[in-house]
Amino acid sequence: MSAPRVSICLPTFNGARDLRRLLPMLAAQRLDSRGSAPPGQDLEIVAVDSSSSDDSLDLLRRAGARVEVIPQSEFRHGGTRNRIASLARGEILLFLSQDALPVGERFIANLISAFDDPRTAGAWSRVLPHDEDDPLTRRTVLSRPEAGAEARSYDLDAVDGLWSVEAARRDEMLAFNDVASAIRAEVFQNLPFPDVPFGEDVAWAARALTAGWRLRFEPRAVVLHAHRYTPGQAFGRYRTDARFRREVLGQAVRPTLWSVARGVSYEVREDLRFLARAGSPGRLGACLRSPWLRTAQVLGQYAGAHGA
Repeated sequence: MSAPRVSICLPTFNGARDLRRLLPMLAAQRLDSRGSAPPGQDLEIVAVDSSSSDDSLDLLRRAGARVEVIPQSEFRHGGTRNRIASLARGEILLFLSQDALPVGERFIANLISAFDDPRTAGAWSRVLPHDEDDPLTRRTVLSRPEAGAEARSYDLDAVDGLWSVEAARRDEMLAFNDVASAIRAEVFQNLPFPDVPFGEDVAWAARALTAGWRLRFEPRAVVLHAHRYTPGQAFGRYRTDARFRREVLGQAVRPTLWSVARGVSYEVREDLRFLARAGSPGRLGACLRSPWLRTAQVLGQYAGAHGA
């Protein structure tokens, strides 16, 4: 059997609800003008499941996926994705979160078009919120670099190295996001994801750029993906991110209490501006929720930046 061109690499856990939407969309993908690509030809699905107790395994196998099951305790963001890649046969490894929903039947074709440039090692897609997401979640997703509509390529050809790049530009260059991303398999063999508890995609991007490769943001490939956080969840999520940026990237996201005050003020102000423009239902509740959510978010960044 010839190797497929693309391997869809899925880490899964109790994702039946999401997989019921995702798997039919993957089956409908058109990689070229001939039509959809049945699994085993141009496209395969490879999953490592963390011992789901729902219908995830059955759904994956009925979709033709090759599945390996691991204990939930063995899941690691970088290590598990590396395990999936070791099982894959494709020329291009396309990493997806189980709750990411591709938009349109040309999602894969658009994303892998980045590899027409032989210098490109990895590409990531545009990420947008669902129409039904609450206003604050929508604002959060739409404010991130991966929600942009302009294609961009990054390399270090014109600079001395990654750490010589101004911090804001460096953040943009490292916005690689494995919610929906693709990497050349031959590159991944030598540059797997770092086995870190968080931020494996950002750390991989730093390694790839430093090794002389190019990365591309491809906005024609779009997925819908968002998480609605409670204040407590926001504190934990942003603390983890800030701790990663401190330990791995040497960045202090919120170094002082004054930066906390400015951060909360900025986030709430941007929420109110978005809500004024959005005209969506639930605006009053979102206005009342915003100060609590954003205070927890920014305090989480402060805690992570100081090693808490």
